Amino acid sequence: MRVVILCGGQGTRIRGIADDLPKPMIPIGGVPILWHIMNGYAKAGFNDFVLCLGYKSHVIKDFFLNYNTRMADFSIDFGRGGAVTVDSAAKKIDWKITLVETGDNTLTGSRLKRVERYIGSDPEFMFTYGDGVSDIDLNALLAFHRTQNAVVTVSGVRPPGRFGEIEHNSSGRVKEFNEKPQATGGRISGGFFVCDRHIFDYLDAKREDQVLEAEPLQRIAREGKMAMFTHDGFWQCMDTYRDYALLNEIYEAGRAPWTR
Repeated sequence: MRVVILCGGQGTRIRGIADDLPKPMIPIGGVPILWHIMNGYAKAGFNDFVLCLGYKSHVIKDFFLNYNTRMADFSIDFGRGGAVTVDSAAKKIDWKITLVETGDNTLTGSRLKRVERYIGSDPEFMFTYGDGVSDIDLNALLAFHRTQNAVVTVSGVRPPGRFGEIEHNSSGRVKEFNEKPQATGGRISGGFFVCDRHIFDYLDAKREDQVLEAEPLQRIAREGKMAMFTHDGFWQCMDTYRDYALLNEIYEAGRAPWTR
């Protein structure tokens, strides 16, 4: 089944890290976060991707058009007409990728609507954003969706804590000190969805300003056609410089749960 990924946003809150890159191309461990997301799906058996491009789309196109030479050592033999030989130790991928221009300023719901024809007659598809990684069990997410008779199943995660928590008694004696724990409150959308193709019925092809997370998903929820798959494992988006630094720190330390 296909995996649709939103890759068109400008990432204005993370500007200053790499102003010449679209947000999904900002690197973790020297490789775009988009690659990490796609690799997670591919390891779960989902390797047919539809990328919804927008801001600086040429950067994403160039990366995949030149994938082998970007990701591996290679030799050029000009005596043989410039023949290129890629190191046999290079990472091999068997992904199919459809790159779709969905507009520089198009909003999330309208971007999704513009790739409807690439879903074809498939009854369902995976859907996510190009700026978050997780160790979510994607096959369990899909299996759960198929038991729900829902138009959309969203992953429900607990957001990572921004600050430490101190638990204390009435006399001021500290009982627990937790440095930046996972939040213990309500859940938020983790951005990993399974969608029935009927989601397109909630999107307007004539608009470019339709926000998926506003009226379309809110309407689906009010109609009782949305389910939530609970995920208590690792989840982290890349919205700010702090997020960027944290993800790279985790990766460089060899502790990246989304790579396992």
